[in-house]
Amino acid sequence: MQLATILGSKGSAVLTIHPEASVAGLVAMLTEHSVGALVVSPDGSAISGIVSERDVVRALMHGSAVLDAPVASIMTPQVYCAPPTASIDELMHLMTERRIRHVPITDDTGGLIGIVSVGDVVKSRLDELEGERAALLDYITRGG
Repeated sequence: MQLATILGSKGSAVLTIHPEASVAGLVAMLTEHSVGALVVSPDGSAISGIVSERDVVRALMHGSAVLDAPVASIMTPQVYCAPPTASIDELMHLMTERRIRHVPITDDTGGLIGIVSVGDVVKSRLDELEGERAALLDYITRGG
C-alpha cells in the first residue's frame, strides 16, 4: 500500500505554523487540533522544520520563558519527508530508523501535500490485517 492511499482516506490537510509564531501559540494549536506535531512553514507549502510535543517538553526544561520564544528556536530543522508513492513498509522503516512519529508527504517539487503519523500507519496496517482476516474467514467458511 502506498502513502497516497492513507492520504486519500485521512485527507491531505496539514496544519502548519509560521517559524516566528510563539511557542505558546504552538501549544494552543497542538491542543486545539489534538495533534502531536506541526510542520513549520513560512507559507504553508515550503518546509522549514517540524515541531512536536517532545520539542516543547525539552524546551520547557530551560524555563517557561520559552513560551514567548519563536517556534523556530525549538523546531527540528532536519525533516524527513516521503513521496506519496512510498510504501507503508518504507515509511515504517524510516520512522523506526530515525525515531520519528510524523512524516510530511511532499510532491516532486518538495511542496507539502500531506502528513502521516505513526498512528495513521498503525491504523492502515490494522485495516489491512482485518481485510486479510475477513478474506481468509470467507475462504474457510465457503469451503475453499
